[in-house]
Amino acid sequence: MKTFGALLRQRLRRDRWQLIIWVLSIGLLGAFSAASLSTTYGSGAGRVELMHLAIANPAILVLRGLPQGTGLASVTFFEIYTFLALLAGLMSTFLAVRHTRAEEESGRAELVAATEAARITPTAATIAHGVIANILVAVAVGLGFMSNGLPVAGSFVAGAAVGGAGIAFLAVGLFTSQLMSTSRGANGLAAAIVVLAYFLRGIGDSIGTVKPDGVHMVSGWPTWLSPIGWGEQMDAWGGNVWWPLLLDLAFAAAVIAVVFILQSQRDTGASLLAERAGRADARPSLNGPLGLAWRLQWPIVVGWAAGGVATGILAGSLGSVVSSSIANDPTLSSMRKALASIGSGGGGSMTQIFISAIFSIVGVLSAACATQVVVRLRQEEAGGTAEVLLATPLSRIRWLLEFMLVGVIAVVVVLAAAGLAAGLSAMATGEDASIINSSFAAAAAQLPVSLIYLGVLSLVFVVLPNWSIVIAWAALGLGAFLGIFGGFIGLTDSIQKLSPFAHTPVVTGPSPDWSGGIWMIVIAIAATLVAAALIRRRDFAIA
Repeated sequence: MKTFGALLRQRLRRDRWQLIIWVLSIGLLGAFSAASLSTTYGSGAGRVELMHLAIANPAILVLRGLPQGTGLASVTFFEIYTFLALLAGLMSTFLAVRHTRAEEESGRAELVAATEAARITPTAATIAHGVIANILVAVAVGLGFMSNGLPVAGSFVAGAAVGGAGIAFLAVGLFTSQLMSTSRGANGLAAAIVVLAYFLRGIGDSIGTVKPDGVHMVSGWPTWLSPIGWGEQMDAWGGNVWWPLLLDLAFAAAVIAVVFILQSQRDTGASLLAERAGRADARPSLNGPLGLAWRLQWPIVVGWAAGGVATGILAGSLGSVVSSSIANDPTLSSMRKALASIGSGGGGSMTQIFISAIFSIVGVLSAACATQVVVRLRQEEAGGTAEVLLATPLSRIRWLLEFMLVGVIAVVVVLAAAGLAAGLSAMATGEDASIINSSFAAAAAQLPVSLIYLGVLSLVFVVLPNWSIVIAWAALGLGAFLGIFGGFIGLTDSIQKLSPFAHTPVVTGPSPDWSGGIWMIVIAIAATLVAAALIRRRDFAIA
């Protein structure tokens, strides 16, 4: 217990600032959403119209949640719960990998193993650390909802739903740390599982059954495959059902048991999926910093591109379904407006609008890919490998710009893969070949926002290296929320326009508007050039 307590305190101290930022961000996001919905949908008629609109549109259900009534609290849960659970899942997986696989990778785990600590003690301390973090998240979410006048019991049921999902994904992060040999691989696989759980829940909701009252739904079976979906079944402010929380805890307990078994069977530093033996000689493509930068980044690019393909297939295959299902609906104009609020707006066919709306999610994926390129820059610096590389006749400017070039290639690959998948899947459901052009246009519209994250975050990396990773992910999460989901919860245009995602070019309809994209590209280029100019003047900071 002595070493357990010491390791737990070490983890809490090491993560104190990250933990504060995660907990406050998730809690404030819930509070802010509740306040905005109270202002925008204060009338019962408005909430009824919103629920009818959501139930009639699978895209909204995929992105938001399961309609469970028209009370203000229930609508708040419908609007924000899945996004909060997604954030809690990412927080938990990153935490788990940071204190397990990353510790083995750096060699610190071996130092701890040389003490009197038992073999499982560091993992047990990480589990306790993650559970505490998710309890704090649950309390923060509950207090955030309560501060806006929502009933106390339902507020804490909603908080428990978010925290429960976080604990389930904490176990997932521990499991991927056993599977993968690097922290990057473990983080990537764990994040992919969180996103997959989000979309499994979304697919289950979109094929759910509408109850006779027209404002409640019962989830389809895929929802039950997702920890995020289990939280929906808690029906906060409706039935306040607690037993689905047991699914999260049972799932986490089962996975953690497997983790302990795997850990007892392997050496420190080894992994269940071993790395392949390296080549005796480097490939010719590695004869330069650009080849090395690509070699370091390509697994990440493949992962985000796979996410883009999955989202593209979803957009293309559902586009025709949505178009045909609402063709004769008298509320077509309202639905167009709702979809336009998700994506970039504009006119065009319903299928084109739908694909454009869903591609706002692809924009987040490609921006995340760009963000991870910058994060990798900081990791190379902190790990000391960049300094070794720069001891050769390689200038800092060239090192930075070639990483940026790899970032540009990466976002183009992610967007092109998503565009091709959307076009082909839409054609498979009966659309004509012109949908290919529309799909690639929707993908191209997301390029500027990805580039502005790449360029501006490179400047942040140069100016504030120690804070660059935290700022990068916070900027991505906040930008996605304000720009894509802000319209849903009634944020004003001035607030939404703080996000780069709100300036995505409008490419549907007869008069595409690329002005927002042009400005973003100009800003991205300017920020990159300033970063290149400044990087010569600062010291390299090794963690």
